[in-house]
Amino acid sequence: MTMKRIARACGIVMAGAALASCGSGNELLGSREAALEQRANLARTADPQPLRSSVFDLFANNDDPNTTLEVNRYLWQASLEVLDFLPVESVDPFSGVIVTGYGTPPGGGRAYRATVYVQDPALDARSLKVALESRGGAVSADTVRAVEDAILTRARQLRIRDSKL
Repeated sequence: MTMKRIARACGIVMAGAALASCGSGNELLGSREAALEQRANLARTADPQPLRSSVFDLFANNDDPNTTLEVNRYLWQASLEVLDFLPVESVDPFSGVIVTGYGTPPGGGRAYRATVYVQDPALDARSLKVALESRGGAVSADTVRAVEDAILTRARQLRIRDSKL
């Protein structure tokens, strides 16, 4: 019993020592003067990377407003065509998100709703994420895979059609 307590105490001391060795990060810079000099050098460069000074800086909106996301147009169009029986609630072509309401497929008796995320400009299965939901809850992975396959097949057909023009 005392060996367990000694081992636990050693573990706590070692964890405390590891945390104490982390410090504030200024040790890596050498001194406060070195940190100020590094900040001045960054201010002179064309594309400075701001130094993080607090946890709240992580949540600041410092993103470049001119950054654009690219979406594969064939996957986008194919998603709209394959899921045309679902009412579209919202679309964002800049981020590649399509959100639909509940709808029943032709010849089916179960209502579904879908969220489609086209996340890459490549015509690739990894670029497409589909989430399906029914009124009864989750939908099987096979159904989701079948919808993804239908969208990918239609996207390839659209690309082939455009290449023949």
